[in-house]
This record gives sequence, C-alpha cells and structure tokens, in this order.
Amino acid sequence: MVLGRLADEVTRGIEGLGQTVNDTLFDPTLRLGVTGLSRAGKTVFITSLVANLIDRGRMPQLAAAADGRILTAFLQPQPDDTVPRFDYESHHAALTAPDPHWPESTRAVSQLRLSLRLRPGGLLGGVTGPRTVHLDIVDYPGEWLLDLGLLGKSYDQWSADALARMDDRPGGPAARDALAAADGAARLDEGTAQRFAQGFTGYLRAARAAGFSDCTPGRFLLPGEMEGSPVLTFAPLPPGPARRGSLRAEFARRYDAYKSRVVQPFFRDHFARLDRQIVLVDALGAIHDGPRAVEDLRRTMADTLGAFRPGANSWLGRLLGARRVDRILFAATKADHLHHSQHGKLTAIMAALVKDARARADFAGAKTEAMSIAALRATVEETRDHDGRSLDVVRGRLLDGGRQAAFHPGDLPEDPGALLSAARDGSPAWLGDDYAFMHFAPARLTLRPGEGPPHIRLDRAAQFLLGDRL
Repeated sequence: MVLGRLADEVTRGIEGLGQTVNDTLFDPTLRLGVTGLSRAGKTVFITSLVANLIDRGRMPQLAAAADGRILTAFLQPQPDDTVPRFDYESHHAALTAPDPHWPESTRAVSQLRLSLRLRPGGLLGGVTGPRTVHLDIVDYPGEWLLDLGLLGKSYDQWSADALARMDDRPGGPAARDALAAADGAARLDEGTAQRFAQGFTGYLRAARAAGFSDCTPGRFLLPGEMEGSPVLTFAPLPPGPARRGSLRAEFARRYDAYKSRVVQPFFRDHFARLDRQIVLVDALGAIHDGPRAVEDLRRTMADTLGAFRPGANSWLGRLLGARRVDRILFAATKADHLHHSQHGKLTAIMAALVKDARARADFAGAKTEAMSIAALRATVEETRDHDGRSLDVVRGRLLDGGRQAAFHPGDLPEDPGALLSAARDGSPAWLGDDYAFMHFAPARLTLRPGEGPPHIRLDRAAQFLLGDRL
C-alpha cells in the first residue's frame, strides 16, 4: 500500500512537471484563484470578468484591451478533466435574462479556461505573430480556504480555539455548554457523536448567518457529497482523557482524517497551483452586522494569508513547479450599494481590514492591492433633497418584491480607524452611527454589441491581476 501510494505520487509529479514545462515554454497559463466567504459574490465576479474579457467595450483600464492587443478571447475545454466546469453559460443567462436573478452561489471547486489571442506590443509587434495566453480560473468556497489553517493545529488546539469563539456568537453559549457536558471518556456511541456534530453544525450556521467569518471546519457548512460521512461527524470537546475507543479519541481521529483526506488534497490539487489570487470580501455586510462581525472579519483576513504561499515567481521556479502566489487582490464587493462619493472610504476600510495580511505578503515578495468593486452594477446614482440638504443615494430593484427604491445607507467614516477601534474594543453596536444596506436584484440589461455587463472597477482589478501577463 505504501509502495502504491509512493508510485502514485511519483506519477503525479512527473505528469505535473510535464504540464508545467508545456505551460511555461509553449502555451503560457495563468491560474487565477477566486475565493471569498459566503455572499461575497464569487460566481458573479467570474461570470462578469469572463463576459467583459470576451466583449471588452467596458474595460478601458485593462491596458491590453485599451491598446487593442487582445485580438479575441474564447472559452476552451478546461485542462482538469476531474474538476467540475464553472457553468458560465447558465450564470450569464441568469444575469442577462429579461427578468434577471442572481445565480446559485459557489458550493464546490470548479474551473473555467479562457484563452486570449494577443498581438505583441512594442518592437516585437512587427516581428512575431500573435500568441495565446490561457487563463484558468479556479473558483472555490472561502470556507474551504479557512480550513487550511487547521493543518497546523492538533485536535486539542482546534477544540480550545473553537470553544473559546462560542462566547460572543449566536447559539454559542448553549452549544458550548452541551459540549462541555459531554463525557469524552465514554465509549463511542455513533448516535451521540452525530448529535454533537449536528449541534455544532447548527451553531456554525447561526454564526455565519449573523455575519461571523471564521466558521471552521468549512465542509460542515458546505458538505457536498460528504454529508453524513464519519469524516464530518465530530465536534470540539474540552480537555480530558482520550482512551482507545472513547468519544474523544474517535473525534480526534476523525479530525485528523478530515485534515489528511479533505484539506490536504484540496491544498495539493488546487490551492498550491495558483499564480494569482483575488479574495472577495463583503465588507458592507460585516459593517451592517456590527462591530463584532467586523473584528472577526479582520482576524479572518489576517489568518487567511497564512494559507497562501506568497512570493515572487521566477521563470525557473515555474518551470520546476515551485509556484507562488505573486499577486493578491483584496476586493470589497458591492460598491454599487454606495454612491461613488463613498467608494474611497470603502476602499480605505478594506485596506485597513487586510493591513496585517498585506504586510505579510509584501514582505514575502508578493504584490498586493485593496480596492472596492462591483462585478455587476445593479444600481444607478441619484442626488435628492432631504430635510433641506442634498443626499447622495443609489436606486435599484429590491431583491425582496422587485420594486424600485432609492437608498442612503449612512456615511462611512473618513478614518477607517474609527470603525476598527470600535470593533477591536468588542462594542456590541456602533456608537452614534447606524449603517444599513439593502439587498438589490440585478438590473435589467440592454447591452450593445461589444459590451460586457456594467461594473465598477472590474477593469482595474483585471489589470492588477492579469495585465502584466497580457
């Protein structure tokens, strides 16, 4: 069995090296990872990015598009036959239908290959012919990304962290008390194990619904085909004896199996092969949920980068398969929920939220950026008179009911430190300020030939992530 596993790893390594040599020397490939926690807009981002790379009329900040060097862009079969294909056509149809609706959210890894035919610029333009660059977009749930932090933790360490987080979260104290009362030294009973795992999963769902970000293990929330399996049937327990055959010993064994059979294959097969990464963040949603949700998001963003392998990529390194994530974009989504006069404030808040994460990546040699974007613009801006003063609002079609509504969510602070200090102090609510954000449905679109869906700064995001390779 050991020899068979070794032979399989050697074979995989040889195949990977052959693919890497081909990608580096003949058909350059850029692997872009797209992730974000629930409600961040991953599916919409990928759909709009691909649509706007195929029809580039709204991409003036992407230099290769502005210069006319992108001759054409077209979808091709993805290289990984065992990975589900990102269903671009269905998602695009949902957003551009006569009665548009948001597509289904990301629930598993998927992939899409977009090939761009490029005309070389500068002096080489008249000497060499067009070349092709493949863009492989890898979509994966942010909840799975957080699981990579479990690789460095034992069951006891993870249990202590998980139980400590329950104090200030919805349903947390009751779930913690139930787990504290468990007899971990008792002989394993599968019905008891399932009851504890289900109670812990219910708590994670409640915490996520309340806006908290760090809700691991991620597969408990998005189990897929693993739902009900033993590898997802465990829960944190307080310290105590772990005799062979006991509930605690079995939970520890299943936790280790979760790391080795679920988390490590995801890292090896998908995450460790990325070149570029965008992390989409629903910062407005966290602000709406309150200071504790914002502080949890800040800590999560700092911990998230521990899963990356940031650093500068070299030509030789790529040839030998030593890939590094050399550009990371942290993007606050749903900028169209704010008037453009507040976009700078949102970007500053995003930069402050990921300050620690960016510092680590910059030190390792990767380039990082923070910005606010809307992959699909669902609103229009207006200025209205209110109580004798002008008020900047956004107007759109409400998700609940479909009626048109104009909305002002509140003024974000000029200094993001004012927001983050209240979050760090553990304040239960914002002092003197009230932030509210509506849920808008996608707008009905009328697209002229050559135009992709309307957006906010998607072209700037594409320039940062792809521009140097085009």
